[in-house]
Amino acid sequence: MAPNPAVWLPGKGTSREWVSVFFTHRPYQKAGSLSILYLGCLGSGFVLKSYAVLARSRFARTDVSLLIKTQMQTNAMLLTINPQNPQARMIAKVGEVLKRGGIIAYPTDTYYGIGCDIMNKKAIEKIYQLRQRDRNKPFSFICSDLKNISDYAKVSNYAYKTMRRLLPGPYTFILEGSKLVPKIMLTKRRTAGIRVPNSPICMALVEELGHPIISSSAAGPDGVVFDDPSLLHDHFHPRIDLVIDGGPVPGRPSSVISLIGDTPEVIRAGLGDISEFL
Repeated sequence: MAPNPAVWLPGKGTSREWVSVFFTHRPYQKAGSLSILYLGCLGSGFVLKSYAVLARSRFARTDVSLLIKTQMQTNAMLLTINPQNPQARMIAKVGEVLKRGGIIAYPTDTYYGIGCDIMNKKAIEKIYQLRQRDRNKPFSFICSDLKNISDYAKVSNYAYKTMRRLLPGPYTFILEGSKLVPKIMLTKRRTAGIRVPNSPICMALVEELGHPIISSSAAGPDGVVFDDPSLLHDHFHPRIDLVIDGGPVPGRPSSVISLIGDTPEVIRAGLGDISEFL
């Protein structure tokens, strides 16, 4: 006989706490046969299977499948992805979330970031609310490479040569945005902060989505940026749809360099070496 299935029902604590209810094949008083969903809370995501089980009488009149489906839809997933060799099927799952207008948290070469598709205005508005950020301070966004940057920004010869030396890496470059960049992502001067992190996960996500992804540090109300994906998951649940666990990150901000005009300007000294700009 196959092992008895376990039904996981939402507990009273955080989104990561569950109550395990095991059913045996022995009949109980007023037991009923229910076709329900089995939800496993796993590090790599959710696994759904269909079972017919004998339910104790106290669950016999409860729509268990509805409870579990609702919990699955409202909980952010914590998805483990290899930071050096991202699994294609995992990247595809994240891509589906982004294409639906979802908000994700993901590792970069500086901090964990919060992001969405830059072409989805509703999702961008949600991140503004989440970060309690002034609408006059647009978010930076991530491109996959220099060619991708040239689609979304006007790049001078000097800017191209500079970025070719330093990217991918822990830098944010301020450039004039192209017509492809949504207005909500541009300053009044039509400039944008653009990154190409040294992170295979970031590059794979942009390529999977086909658009740049917003890059905003995953910080709490006190300004402290989360470097533990499980704590990040618990803090932002249920306001984000998915958290990627890509292991530890440096926990320092990127260096911000303006490449508008002929003379570069250091806006912020961070993880990237800025000595050549001083």
